[in-house]
Amino acid sequence: METTLVVMAAGMGSRYGGLKQMEPIGPGGEFLMDFSAFDAKMAGFSKVVFVIKKEMEEDFTRIVANRVKKYMEVEYVFQEMDSLPEGRIKPWGTGHAILCCKDVVKTPFAIINADDYYGRKAYEVLNNWLRSKPEGEMALVGYDLARTTSENGTVTRGVCKIENGYLSGIRETKGISGFSYCEDGETVHSLPEDSIVSMNMWGFGTEIFDYLEREFEIFKNEKDIMKDEFLIPIVVDILIKKGEAKVKVLHSPDRWYGMTYREDKEVVMQAMKEFCKQGMYNGIS
Repeated sequence: METTLVVMAAGMGSRYGGLKQMEPIGPGGEFLMDFSAFDAKMAGFSKVVFVIKKEMEEDFTRIVANRVKKYMEVEYVFQEMDSLPEGRIKPWGTGHAILCCKDVVKTPFAIINADDYYGRKAYEVLNNWLRSKPEGEMALVGYDLARTTSENGTVTRGVCKIENGYLSGIRETKGISGFSYCEDGETVHSLPEDSIVSMNMWGFGTEIFDYLEREFEIFKNEKDIMKDEFLIPIVVDILIKKGEAKVKVLHSPDRWYGMTYREDKEVVMQAMKEFCKQGMYNGIS
């Protein structure tokens, strides 16, 4: 069975201070997306779909897609701003980004953020699951919280509640530092040291698009469409509560790397350099 990787790359990167998706990270000038696509190919994915803004297409083709096309089928989907209400300046979020893929993605698929490094094992575990996906089920690759934080500031993570190997709830939690979080600037709450968190690496069948269409209409009617975001974790949590989704939690032992802040770049570059020295990415460029 063929499987597809969807890479969400249309974000603005506001905290980072620029389009962090287009930052050279590898020793050969590679981007985090290059490593993601290569890992996915090595794990058995046959196609990658990049969700970008139309204005990024020329640069994207020149400095990312042309490399990836050497070993993997590439397609684009555009998450455009022209569908937003007047006055809104940011896209509607990850749920909307995936919904934009409805006419392109025709196989079981994984989704990831463009600016995160997930590790080879995560793609292997998720692709194996997708190839034998139980009917009606979804999957999430969970990470140990301690392996996903930044030394340069707080982070937002989807903190998972798991029962018998399945996701029973997920809460987008802001202001995480170490094993505590502070969302209001005053009250500090603790988190269990064995917390499993989502880094937005999910596995879906194409039936997710029908759910997304329905929930997006509800979102537009009930939420503040000028500032609220239509996010995948929130949608999945709604589906779980409605009894419409059963989400298998897969585990990755790898460390997450990403660039939430500019100061994170040096750490990520050093890690990618070491992985390349080990021979993990021979043939990536």
